Amino acid sequence: MQSAGHDFYDSPRPVPQDQADGLRRLFGGRRRHVLPLVANPHVAFSGLVLDRLAAVFAANGREVLVVDAGALSPPPHELATVELSACVERLSPRVSYLPARGLPTLHVDTRGAAGGFIEAVLQAAPQAEIVLLHAEGQDLARIFKGRAARPLLIGADHPESIKHAYANLKLLARRCDLLTFDLLLAASTLSPRAAAIGASLADCADRFAGAMLLHTALIDPADDPGLAPDAALSALLAAQLSLDDSPPLPAAPPAYMLPRAATQFSNRPAHP
Repeated sequence: MQSAGHDFYDSPRPVPQDQADGLRRLFGGRRRHVLPLVANPHVAFSGLVLDRLAAVFAANGREVLVVDAGALSPPPHELATVELSACVERLSPRVSYLPARGLPTLHVDTRGAAGGFIEAVLQAAPQAEIVLLHAEGQDLARIFKGRAARPLLIGADHPESIKHAYANLKLLARRCDLLTFDLLLAASTLSPRAAAIGASLADCADRFAGAMLLHTALIDPADDPGLAPDAALSALLAAQLSLDDSPPLPAAPPAYMLPRAATQFSNRPAHP
């Protein structure tokens, strides 16, 4: 899997005033949010999905930490079990990255829950307001056992990716009683199947798992990464941020948008 690197802010596009106002209201609160993204090996652009989400949050003044714990993600640094904060890589002024394959299982308690992993991550990156937690469905089931969350399924416009997304939906519904989900489709805006995929997955979730697919948004790998999020993605992210009841962070001084290097979350070199 490979997500092409992009410079998001070399040529910023002007955002219409009404849309800019909407984005300010969307990202106005200063809270810490953990967004669970279900890893999917059948989606070639999963890294790009993480890339785009991080860029949207960073462009709106949020500190973002991408925790990459999928089965195909890079292994963690050898210091991860000693000092997790030392393993957080700063990729840009507002985006950090933590390679974390296998780390959630180190936090499993006697009840089979791994909620301690979230606490460890938040302590390791106290500046992070948004944590994009990309992990396997089994790990997310342990991490969010007894916690409120709306997992974000990742899919593409081909059957194997949707079968995998649906299997993880059923797993999380059965093991965690999580019954609402969102879907991020990495597909072309010209795909004739994209609209039907969301409707079909929503129908299967309702009929066979008693779950609901609430929001579907499309991320086109060919789109200019500097574009503002469309209405569907904005609505999905707004709904996700409204779920978390974590206490607000201390007020921070205004930060200015700075040029940043390209962000790339897939095919990163493993630590020696």
